[in-house]
Amino acid sequence: MTLLRTPTPERRAVLSRRIRLFAATTISYNVIEAVVALWAGGTADSSALVGFGLDSVIEVASALALSWQFTAKDPERREHLTLRIIAISFFALAAFVSMDAVRSLTGGGEARHSAPGIAIAALSLAVMPVLSWAQRRAGRELGSRTAVADSKQTLLCTYLSAVLLVGLVLNSALGWWWADAGAALVIAGIAVREGIDAWRGEACCPVLHANDGNGPVEEDAACCTGCQADAQPAPETPASGPPPSGR
Repeated sequence: MTLLRTPTPERRAVLSRRIRLFAATTISYNVIEAVVALWAGGTADSSALVGFGLDSVIEVASALALSWQFTAKDPERREHLTLRIIAISFFALAAFVSMDAVRSLTGGGEARHSAPGIAIAALSLAVMPVLSWAQRRAGRELGSRTAVADSKQTLLCTYLSAVLLVGLVLNSALGWWWADAGAALVIAGIAVREGIDAWRGEACCPVLHANDGNGPVEEDAACCTGCQADAQPAPETPASGPPPSGR
């Protein structure tokens, strides 16, 4: 029989510090990303770049909510409200990306070539997947639905970075102004789905662990309704030897 095991208090402290560090890194990078993208978008009249910059602002809000949660002595008490904040940020992102994409497709303006925009999109495409993976791994081990939900938003930024980069390159090389707008609508749909999962608290699954010693290993569940499941005791093994005589 496999069993689910919660981290020790010492390990939980390490994971909590790690998640706070990841959130601080996300905030710092996204502030820089937002400034560069908004400036480049205004200069090149690029609605895609402006949308990308505002997405960075939304990500900062989500990471700040996560940081607020993990400054508490008992982060789990703030988890429900933090999940709501992250879910709302997903919905806000989906709404803005959709409106911006529709505006572009209906002739909202043709963007000019932007070397800074291409550079920041390429950099984000390299940085965000690593940050998302590290945060999601720590969040799953800790059993934090909010950390996993925030890591999904960071991963969504990776998709947006790819869409933005392809759109800017195609626009610069071939004049295909509509390329990123269509893909952005797909990203908006993904954001809505992730927002619904975060709202319902369906953002986390336990990771595979080797148990201490020669015991069983932890099962990687398909998805958990309560990420902070209590450890289940292993079944007792009957003692070897003949049964008691009954006398």
